[in-house]
Amino acid sequence: MQTKSHQEKNSSALQHGIKTNQSQIILQLIQVFLVGLTIGMTRTVIPGLADTEFGLGEQQFLLLTSFVVVFGVVKAVMNLLAGRFSDRYGRKQVLIAGWLIAIPIPFMILYAPSWGWIVAATFLLGINQGLCWSMTINSKLDLARLDQKGLINGINEFSGYAAVAIAGIVTAYFVDMIGARQGLFIFGGIVIFLGLLLAIISIRETMPWAEAHHTNESLTTGKTESKAEQPSLSKIFIQASWHDKTLLALNQAGLVEKFTDALVWIFLPVYFLSQDLSLLEGSAIISVYAMVWGGSQLITGPLSDKIGRKILIVGGMWICGLGVFIIPLTHSVLLWTLEAGMIGVGMAMLYPTLGAAVADFSPAKQRGTLLGVYRFWRDFGYAVGALTMGLVAQWTQALTAPFWLASAAMILSGLLVLILVPNKIHLSENDKTS
Repeated sequence: MQTKSHQEKNSSALQHGIKTNQSQIILQLIQVFLVGLTIGMTRTVIPGLADTEFGLGEQQFLLLTSFVVVFGVVKAVMNLLAGRFSDRYGRKQVLIAGWLIAIPIPFMILYAPSWGWIVAATFLLGINQGLCWSMTINSKLDLARLDQKGLINGINEFSGYAAVAIAGIVTAYFVDMIGARQGLFIFGGIVIFLGLLLAIISIRETMPWAEAHHTNESLTTGKTESKAEQPSLSKIFIQASWHDKTLLALNQAGLVEKFTDALVWIFLPVYFLSQDLSLLEGSAIISVYAMVWGGSQLITGPLSDKIGRKILIVGGMWICGLGVFIIPLTHSVLLWTLEAGMIGVGMAMLYPTLGAAVADFSPAKQRGTLLGVYRFWRDFGYAVGALTMGLVAQWTQALTAPFWLASAAMILSGLLVLILVPNKIHLSENDKTS
C-alpha cells in the first residue's frame, strides 16, 4: 500500500497536457520545424543537381534513386535505435546527437566532386532525421495526455512538413540567385546551427513525464514490470513486425506510403523538368503537396482522436493512390497543382493517424521502442520504394512507370489495413483513465 501511495505521489507531481506544457511543446515544434527545413532543402534541388552538376541523365534512374535508397535505409535503422536509446538515455541527448551529426552536410554538398559525396551527405541526413524527428514526437507524446495522441501527432507533422514546403521554395530561389551548392550551404548551415543551439539551451528532458505515464498505467492495470521483465529489442521488433497482425498492417502501411513521398522527392521534379517546367515552377507545385499535407494535419490529427484511425488511414491511402495515378494523365500546371494538393490531403489523413494508431497499442514504458519499430518500417519504405521504382523505370525506360507502381501499392496497402485493422483502435479504457 505504501508503494502504491508513493507511485501516486510521484505521478501527480508532473502534469500532462498540451496546455499545461505549452511552452516546452512550442520549443519542440520549433525543433521539428528546423528538422523539416533540413530535409526540405534537399527535396527539389538535389534531383536537379543530379543532372546539372553531376551529369546524371534522365534515363539513369537507378543512380538517381541511390541517394534516397541510402537515406531510407539509414533513417529506418536510426529510427529503430533512436526509440530504444531514448527510452534508455533520454530524449534530449539523442536530439543533440542528431544535430551534431548534421554539421558536415552543407560542407559536403558545397565541395562535392562527385555524386558519391551527395549520397554520403544523404547518409548523414538520414541519421540526423532519424534521431531528431523521432525525438521531437517522442518528447511531445511524453508531455501530452494519452487522449491527445492524434492531436500531438498532427501538430508535430504540420510543423515539420510546413517547413519541408517552405525550404523547397526558399532553396529554389537561392538556386536562382547564387547557385545550387552555395544556396544549400548557406541555408543548411544556418538551420543546423540554430537547431543545435536551441536543443542545447532550451529543450528539457521529458523522460520524467514518460515515467509518469507508465506509473499511471501501472496503477490503472495493477501490473508492474521490472527491468528484467522488459522484452528485448529483437523480441519487440518481431512481435510488432509479424505476430501482431494489427501492428503488422500499420507498419506495412507506413512502409508503402513512403512510395508516394519517394516518388515526389525523386521522380516528380524530374518529370516536371521533362515537361519543360523550370526548377522554380516545379518546386512551387511540389510545395503545394507539402504545405497541404502539413496544414491539413491540424485537422486530421485531432479528428482521428474523435472518429477513430482506420477510416482516415484507408481513405488517405486510396486518395494518394488516385492522385499519383492521374498526374501523368494531365498536362497543365493548374491540374498538377490540384493533384499535388489532393495527394497532400491523402497524406495528411494517413500520416499522423498511423503514428497515433501505433501509440494506441504501445505500453508507455515501451512506446519509444514500438514507435521506433514503426518508424523503421515507415522510412525503410523510402529505400524499398525508391529502389523498386528505379528498377521499374530503368527496365521500362519510362518516367511514368513509377507513378503506376506507387498508385497500385497505395491502393493495395489501404485494402490490407481495411481487412486487418479493427474498426475501433483509438484509445483503450486504460488510456482514457491515465
